[in-house]
Amino acid sequence: MSTEVRVPTLGESVTEATVATWFKKPGDAVAVDEMLCELETDKVTVEVPSPVAGTLSEIVASEGETVAADALLAQITEGAAAAPKAEAPKATAAPAATKDIEDAPSAKKLMAENNLTDVDGTGKDGRVMKEDVLKALSGSAPAPAATAPTPARAQSDDPREERVKMTRLRQTIAKRLKESQNTAAMLTTYNEVDMTEVMALRTQYKDLFLKKHGVKLGFMSFFTKACIHALNEVPEVNAEIDGTDVVYKKFVNMGIAAGTPTGLVVPVINDADQMSFAGIEKAISVMGGKARDGKLSMADMQGGTFTISNGGVYGSLMSSPILNPPQSGILGMHKIQDRPMAINGEVVIRPMMYLALSYDHRIVDGKGAVTFLVRVKEALEDPRRLLMDL
Repeated sequence: MSTEVRVPTLGESVTEATVATWFKKPGDAVAVDEMLCELETDKVTVEVPSPVAGTLSEIVASEGETVAADALLAQITEGAAAAPKAEAPKATAAPAATKDIEDAPSAKKLMAENNLTDVDGTGKDGRVMKEDVLKALSGSAPAPAATAPTPARAQSDDPREERVKMTRLRQTIAKRLKESQNTAAMLTTYNEVDMTEVMALRTQYKDLFLKKHGVKLGFMSFFTKACIHALNEVPEVNAEIDGTDVVYKKFVNMGIAAGTPTGLVVPVINDADQMSFAGIEKAISVMGGKARDGKLSMADMQGGTFTISNGGVYGSLMSSPILNPPQSGILGMHKIQDRPMAINGEVVIRPMMYLALSYDHRIVDGKGAVTFLVRVKEALEDPRRLLMDL
């Protein structure tokens, strides 16, 4: 009996994917739920498991092919070589052989590409998953050199050059950023904020905060709260254009831009305006973990109304962030740097950060953009204003 393997549900508004890697070849035995291949969509990687035990009889969609939702990927002949596959772990006493069978194929592929042999697994019975390998790579010192090999490549005529096909995620990032520049009348306004009071408040309460809420008190919750405060006064920054209409959002779904090994993603914290500092920090922690481990779903990255991008974690002192369409505003955070400032006629050293607000000038006027950034600055320089809604 033959069973079809089809493209699984990819998520809302996602209509196609690219076959990235086949872990099996025709004639190989497969077990139920054993990973057959990986698909790349615009934002996430989807692993396709085997629905039945048997033999992979035919691969219909080869690596690199673009496939539509529910398209046929392969055929499996049920039953034929399934038993030997299941008995293989029992037939040998070598721990390494058992481990090879249990580890996720995508994890084994990454380990082989990066010469990793000892990775702690978090899956069932210690099974090494793809995210375990990504964690090991991000936490090891020689990671940049180790991650240099790329699966899909074609050598150019010049031996000193290498031509590598862009992943679907990178193609989507490039397309959306260019569309943003071509569509929106994008402008950026700048200011700077004295981080003294936020840093003092964080230092004073971070231990108590961690003890009570089980999550660290970071800067992102302060910036999220400050932006929400400012969006209430300047609602057009939280709006979007739909044809000839302006759609004002009476809620704040905060996008938090995050860099991952595969590219930039923007997970969304829904209804952030209804959350406490602890709720925001917990949500950021969960989304950040998903982003690092490659577990973000399409739903996690949809519906944002405003975005915060923190280039300061990489050392950026000043930049102009690009809008995340159809949103009309994005705040760029930067590195905190001690600088001499004139305070009450005296020169003092203060921890300063440059802020940048990029906005769509089609619906946000200069006055509104500057007012928004000033309100963010005021809230951060005197966090008590957030408590009193001033």
